[in-house]
Amino acid sequence: MTSTVVTRMMRLLADDFAPRTGVAGTHLSDADVKELGNELDALRREVLADLGAADARYIRRVIAAQRGLEVTGRALLFGASRRWAWWTGTACLTVAKALENMEIGHNVMHGQWDWMRDPKIHSTTWEWDNACPADQWKHAHNVLHHTYTNVLGKDRDIGYTILRVNAAQPWHPAYLAQPFYNLLFAGLFEFGNAVYDLGAQLEAGEKSEDEIKQGLADVGRKFARQALKDYVAFPLLAGRNARYVLTANLAANILRNVWVHTVIFCGHFPGDVDVFPEDVLDGETRGQWYVRQLLGSADITGGPLLHLLTGNLSHQIEHHLFPDVPSNRLARIAPRVREICARYGLPYHSGSFPRQVASHWGKVVRHAFPTGRNRG
Repeated sequence: MTSTVVTRMMRLLADDFAPRTGVAGTHLSDADVKELGNELDALRREVLADLGAADARYIRRVIAAQRGLEVTGRALLFGASRRWAWWTGTACLTVAKALENMEIGHNVMHGQWDWMRDPKIHSTTWEWDNACPADQWKHAHNVLHHTYTNVLGKDRDIGYTILRVNAAQPWHPAYLAQPFYNLLFAGLFEFGNAVYDLGAQLEAGEKSEDEIKQGLADVGRKFARQALKDYVAFPLLAGRNARYVLTANLAANILRNVWVHTVIFCGHFPGDVDVFPEDVLDGETRGQWYVRQLLGSADITGGPLLHLLTGNLSHQIEHHLFPDVPSNRLARIAPRVREICARYGLPYHSGSFPRQVASHWGKVVRHAFPTGRNRG
């Protein structure tokens, strides 16, 4: 953690924030909200109508680059008894796994590339390199999170059912440890994604115990395949270098998990994003849904490489507005979304990577304590 991050976190901890939840577009008239929705609908239609060969080339090149990095990394690790080979191979494999998880897997399973009608890059057929089965992830993420973004009691991604990240969430002494177990959660993020929604469904009575057991069995089978690949097959292929390959694969998976956790938290939990009471959903219009996405998400500023490695979730606002728009288009949409926000007097939450990291960690630390000095 850089000194910049530490400084910003301490500043956030010292600020006197009042607990709050947001109510989407309270200063906008119904006519304003309707017009805003129409503008954003038109922007989405414009982008989708313009998709073509250049976009298809983009995703195929990213997939080819990801696979090339993975092959290179695994080949280098076969000679991993040499220090430079271990470090270089691990780095290549980590980047490959991050790309597969973020820019490819996450976005393919959102249906962003279904328009290509390529069964190899389709939301119904893609299975990613992750402990969470694709069908379970699509339910928890695409259906629940993107429908009920930042609505307390509905969006289970608010704290992933184990973290208190808003003052409106009831406090429990267990939250005192959340700055520490959030670190563990980061390293094991794929497993948290794999089971947290199942647990919430059982608690809410949405599924029977037998259905939950079946879901857990699916997770177990998925993880067994991943473990067989990374922790058995490839180490055995390396012969006498098996232990180096094993440790490199473990390191790459942990680093990928930490990276994904950090990017997602930067997009959803910085101190300036809003959360919403459940009654905001009563009679919610398309325009009001758009406003909730704008207020409940945050972008990360940076260059093309950062955007690529985050799966373009550095453009979290734009992604939440248009989850089915291909990720390579979000950077071009962002200035227009920012202009729309300015015109309607809505905040456009955006900050550098260090700032957003400090902000979301500041929130995790603040809300570990039963105090009113918090901000939603």
